[in-house]
Amino acid sequence: MDDGHAGMSGQRSPYITPAGAAALQAELKRLWKVERPDVTRKVAEAAAQGDRSENAEYIYGKKQLREIDRRLRYLSQRLDEVVVVDRRPPEQDRVFFGAWIRLAGPEDRQVVWRIVGPDEIDPKLGWISIDAPTARTLIGRRIGDVIEVPGADGGSDWEILAIDYAQAP
Repeated sequence: MDDGHAGMSGQRSPYITPAGAAALQAELKRLWKVERPDVTRKVAEAAAQGDRSENAEYIYGKKQLREIDRRLRYLSQRLDEVVVVDRRPPEQDRVFFGAWIRLAGPEDRQVVWRIVGPDEIDPKLGWISIDAPTARTLIGRRIGDVIEVPGADGGSDWEILAIDYAQAP
């Protein structure tokens, strides 16, 4: 099965769902307005205790600040790059970004996947990145089409049973 991650090139598609963009914006706001000020306060309190070279709270707090700042830079840059896809495609009988797809595979096994942006993947929900090989294979396909899904056993054929853009089929 496909893990939903980007392909070998490392390029990440700019596409994101409206909910995905809102989640990134909420994370940015939470980090900037809540977490960073809290950690900054803790670092200042730890610094006031004197010798910083052996002050674990100070050292850990500075590390946390670097991680928060790194994530803030990433989120700011990523939000500038993303393209929010908030419309359904004209051909809703074909698989495109944002689609939920129900597939049937070996031994009558069924799965539901959704094609989302690389920032939104969630294997537990069946959300795979548009950059993933399986998603790229699905793009443009229709109900009844059969695709080969790579797997540990070398791969297997899966038939597209349903496509929906409003909710999981």
